[in-house]
Amino acid sequence: MPTNLPLYPLKFQPIYKDKVWGGRSLERLGRQLPGDSSTLIGESWEVVDLATTSVSGGGGGAERSVITNGPLAGKTLHEAIQLLGPGLLGDLQLTPEGNFPLLVKYLDAKENLSVQVHPSPQYAATHPDSFLKSEAWYIVDAEPGAAIYKGVKQGVTPDQFRQAITANTVEAVEPLMIKVPVRPGDCHYLPSGTCHALGGGILVAEVQTPSDTTYRVFDWGRKGRELHVEQAMACITFGPADTARFEKRSHVAGHFTTVSRLVACEFFRIEKVRMVETYEQEIPYTQPAIWMIIEGSGVVTAKGAPNVEFQRGDTLLLPARMDDARVKLHQDTVWLDITFPQASPELIA
Repeated sequence: MPTNLPLYPLKFQPIYKDKVWGGRSLERLGRQLPGDSSTLIGESWEVVDLATTSVSGGGGGAERSVITNGPLAGKTLHEAIQLLGPGLLGDLQLTPEGNFPLLVKYLDAKENLSVQVHPSPQYAATHPDSFLKSEAWYIVDAEPGAAIYKGVKQGVTPDQFRQAITANTVEAVEPLMIKVPVRPGDCHYLPSGTCHALGGGILVAEVQTPSDTTYRVFDWGRKGRELHVEQAMACITFGPADTARFEKRSHVAGHFTTVSRLVACEFFRIEKVRMVETYEQEIPYTQPAIWMIIEGSGVVTAKGAPNVEFQRGDTLLLPARMDDARVKLHQDTVWLDITFPQASPELIA
């Protein structure tokens, strides 16, 4: 295949994961889910480039997104990176393993996810088979009264927490966790080491570092799933999650566009973009960006490349060096704009 291919937004085949706590809420985004109403889909991996996954998370093998549109259809993201190089990446650095440095998903929690923690930086540095996972949840939909669990209450000691998870009851564990009510439009950052759980009745878009290392400490009475108490106790940062500095919301509005900063951390930045129907604007990135379309529809054009239509429920990876790229909206549209700390796009007009 020639290496002078035109650069255009890439779409991928979602990788669906059955989960005991999952549901069918992704159908509300227009998805055709596998199976029938009894097939519980907990995760849709939208953009992924992992050579290995954990058995309890991704299934133990490699997971790499496969492109579904344009001349690169059938290629994996990893192959596209090798083929296109700086045209796709700009000056973005890959992980030490040579993989794309983000993993983007949807999570559909019909029931509570396990109380869990991802390896802290200190733990990951001394355990080669464990990988840091800092993540953010944007609440796409939530039932009334839905909540997440975000950190351990101030003053709870490791001994008290261990006693609670040894008791293995809701009455023992839940009172020690910080329960946070959520509604659509909220966004929460969860750095590695934060003990947490996604509550039932919530659909989220998840942006995270490229790892699926998860240590469960409590599974709400479900049987048959492995717990990882010793690993978790070595990773948990006790006390509330220190996230306020990453979640400072800001809003910039123009005549046709509003951009709301949701999360800015050392690994990624998430902004919510609203653009009005028929508006057209140049796409300003110098690094790749990911768009998760929450509402509306539109088209991206680039010189010499096929037009790429998008609609609610689509996820796009925009290469860094598209030629004369522009976006035009068919209707009022909202998307999550996921970029890297080095990128500074201006989307206001």
